[in-house]
Amino acid sequence: MTSYPAAPPPHAAAGPPTCPRHPDRVSYVSCQRCGRPACPECQRPAAVGVHCVDCVREAGRTQRAHRTVLGGRVSPSSRPVATITFIALCVLMYLADYVAPVYQLFAFSPAIGQIEPWRMLTSAFLHAGWLHLLVNMYALWIVGPFLEEMLGRWRYVALYLLSALGGSVAVVLLTPVSQWGYSVVGASGAVFGLFAAIAVVLKRTGRDARQILVVIAINVVFSLIIARVSWQAHLGGLVVGAALGFLFAYLPKERRSSGAVVGVVTSAVVLVGVTLLAYA
Repeated sequence: MTSYPAAPPPHAAAGPPTCPRHPDRVSYVSCQRCGRPACPECQRPAAVGVHCVDCVREAGRTQRAHRTVLGGRVSPSSRPVATITFIALCVLMYLADYVAPVYQLFAFSPAIGQIEPWRMLTSAFLHAGWLHLLVNMYALWIVGPFLEEMLGRWRYVALYLLSALGGSVAVVLLTPVSQWGYSVVGASGAVFGLFAAIAVVLKRTGRDARQILVVIAINVVFSLIIARVSWQAHLGGLVVGAALGFLFAYLPKERRSSGAVVGVVTSAVVLVGVTLLAYA
């Protein structure tokens, strides 16, 4: 009988196992899903062993998204993109005013709004001084990310923009015609809309809303007693934010998407219609 030497294991002939993404790195740790070696940089902790970054990414694409009680998408890696974008736009507009007449081009007054209606929205990204900007951006950062996650991005953006528009509409409706030449700027109308919406959302989800209600009350009082503060814009944003917040929070689950679209479109039409009647 002829004997032959035992065949070497496959990895012995091919050399030590290396990470597919980093071929110069030897790794004896394998992914529990695909079985391929994974270097420390490509390892991700799992319930059992580790997974490689490719399997984690693939699982993230195929895994069903988690939703909040109000339908917002929840992801461990998600960021409040819309909130960050709104803050960045406000900061950029403030800085741009130092090199270009941004304030004069985009500020809103009831007199000029009849000719250039887009200013009713663009004025929400302008601020009269760094303190005005800082206060509004701080308030936006406090309430914005929570609402963005709870409602989902598109409903949150609609809430913000329509609250800003509602503030401008209220300025047209509640400002005496003799004062229509005064400019109004700031994200306060939108922020007040978020204040109202978060109070409704907290109530809907069974959380304590007293703290935000106190914040709203304090800001309303300040709006009435501090000179050069547009209480009209604050009130308009508050009303629109409360209405949309109630709609988004209490729509039945099966009508959440379609009802939100109808509500947003209807709100926009009503605001535009009321403005046209006021100017007429």
